[in-house]
Amino acid sequence: MKKIYCDIKKCLGCGSCEIACAVEHSRSKALYMAIKEDKLPIKRRKAQFINKSVAISTGCHHCEDAPCVAACMSAAMYKDKKTGQTMHDVDKCVGCWMCVMSCPFGALTRERQEKVIVKCDLCPDRDMPACVEACHTGALFFGVLKEFKENSCDTR
Repeated sequence: MKKIYCDIKKCLGCGSCEIACAVEHSRSKALYMAIKEDKLPIKRRKAQFINKSVAISTGCHHCEDAPCVAACMSAAMYKDKKTGQTMHDVDKCVGCWMCVMSCPFGALTRERQEKVIVKCDLCPDRDMPACVEACHTGALFFGVLKEFKENSCDTR
């Protein structure tokens, strides 16, 4: 399954991925308009420093055996049978936050006004997720693990 991988040796924590994600999920799809929207768009990816010189961009890992899916009492979190992606059905979400608490990566965000969670949806209307396209250093990669390992700085 294709998903987003991050080469932390390339991530500077610049936040370009965050901005691209928020703009992509805004109503206007344009930065200058998105910042004026009544309800600001929520970023589904965030860049976090793990020490002074190393940052990592976190988002949903679309886990094969996703703890958030197992924890969801309303079946709002589910695995797409065709793509294998971890998905979220807003209409079924009851706002219990069990998925947020069970995610080992802290990749789920609570949307306060609507009382539902938001997560990476891999930008289904695009060929390449917005965060990957916006990453100036090439730290983010969209593909399968084998391809990522061939292209990353990590030689393990």
